[in-house]
Amino acid sequence: MTEWQNHAVARSAGHVIVDTLAAHGIKRAHVVPGESFLDVLDGLYQSPIETIVCRHEGGATYMAEADGKMNQLPGIAMVTRGPGAANAHVGLHTAWQDSTPLVLFVGLIPFAHRDREAFQEFDIKAWFDSGAKRVMVLDHAERASEIVAEALFAAMSGRPGPVIVGLPEDVIRQQISVELHPPIPVATGGMTTVDAEALSAALAASSKPLFVTGGNDWTQEAADQLTHWLEKHHIPAAAEWRTEGTVPFDSPSYVGPIGYGRPRPTYDLLEETDLLVFVGTVPGDVITDGFLCRQDWNKKNFLVTIDPSLRGRSGPVSYQIVAKPDVFVRDLAKIKLPVKDEWKAWTARMRGEQESFAALPSATPTSGQARMDTLMANLVPTLPDDAIVTLGAGEHTNWAHRYFPTRRYASMISARNGSMGYSVPSAIAASLQYPGRRIVTIAGDGEFLMNGQELATAAQYGATPLVIVMDNQEYGTIRSHQEKHYPGRISGTQLKNPDFALMAQAFGGFGIRVEHDHDVPAAVEAALTAIDNNKVFALIHLVVEPRVKAY
Repeated sequence: MTEWQNHAVARSAGHVIVDTLAAHGIKRAHVVPGESFLDVLDGLYQSPIETIVCRHEGGATYMAEADGKMNQLPGIAMVTRGPGAANAHVGLHTAWQDSTPLVLFVGLIPFAHRDREAFQEFDIKAWFDSGAKRVMVLDHAERASEIVAEALFAAMSGRPGPVIVGLPEDVIRQQISVELHPPIPVATGGMTTVDAEALSAALAASSKPLFVTGGNDWTQEAADQLTHWLEKHHIPAAAEWRTEGTVPFDSPSYVGPIGYGRPRPTYDLLEETDLLVFVGTVPGDVITDGFLCRQDWNKKNFLVTIDPSLRGRSGPVSYQIVAKPDVFVRDLAKIKLPVKDEWKAWTARMRGEQESFAALPSATPTSGQARMDTLMANLVPTLPDDAIVTLGAGEHTNWAHRYFPTRRYASMISARNGSMGYSVPSAIAASLQYPGRRIVTIAGDGEFLMNGQELATAAQYGATPLVIVMDNQEYGTIRSHQEKHYPGRISGTQLKNPDFALMAQAFGGFGIRVEHDHDVPAAVEAALTAIDNNKVFALIHLVVEPRVKAY
């Protein structure tokens, strides 16, 4: 007999919520506490669910969103009403645009106080309905377990995304006797015989096929299986922006990332290929350079996604296969095709360009100011195969796109909606999920200060990421756009920064400031030693020249 089939005992709705989450396999909840959901917090007391107390609701939802990217189950965040819900909104937008399963529980004013402009009252459906898959409010205590099950299901079903559950303060305190609701199975789709025949025919007619992987709805098994099939048939694969690692960095089939600021090896791929197969994602505006590339409706595009609405799609659609990546790859593995010499030449050419582009620069320092090139050249050779990099938004992320060896699914955790402040919270989430793995985050100076306070959370729970802060004294991406459109008129983009290394030390970690390139190798070694020997997070504050770029 499973846990949710046991005879019900009377307990509060708040406790039932926690019991249901635990029964459905949730391991961690990211919270900023509030009096509006004290009964849920009480339910977490001595629960098998680990409670991660965060410093800001934006950091909490970022951590939960990153958790959803790394797991098959949704990430969980809990915040209070009004201001707390407002602060959490940035993580919801990230989950919406990145198709990440996330459930946000929001404490609400008592049911009896509704529509009287009570303290911190807000309309939860009006606030969140346009940016979430569902917004539910627990108005009947006896439905507590059912609504949790529905929320988890909604976050995972179809194209994954965020779901909001409102918890009125008085309702969650009510005593109820219910059995826990079992998990609701999620439909995964799959290739029909007709689908397989259509894809086989398209591949057979193609001389330059290209697969593009993306999204967060994969497993490592499926990633391995797809990589094997691609390598066996000498077919290339690119990665959607900021989702590198599904096909490993060093696979002979991997030809690089496609997205904003993408490197030359993949810049013209979308137009040159005669067959595109998107798996787990769609060709949106980032991939197609703002709806400009791959718009010819005579081009062949196969889209493999469980979302029948093809939300976010740009350009032609030749055929859609309604399936999640795992089941598609399971069925793809049964397709056997003769390998064409054209495929071998096409893949080898693109792979050669990617290898040249990703070759590490010299590890020997220069005589000048600190350089990200030197840091990456000294860091990358130390990384194990299962290392993870997390990123927020900014030009600093391009060093990871170019050099970081992403060899496993979800080895790059990032915000594809361009949300700043994501780097530190996502690194903490990754370190808590995988305590034995090397976690690296690359943050810009402007981005770091948006959620750098979550290093206190890292110290509290023993997270040990390596945090690299590239300090170029500006909001670099916006400065680049400014230089392009308003040359010589720099306004609103320059920064004066504190000593981030001292901040790291104040939070209880290791911190080192590096201004000169000849100090970079020793700083990398010292930071990694501190992580390994002292079991603390480490931060390298790298002061670089303004306007420096990875490519």
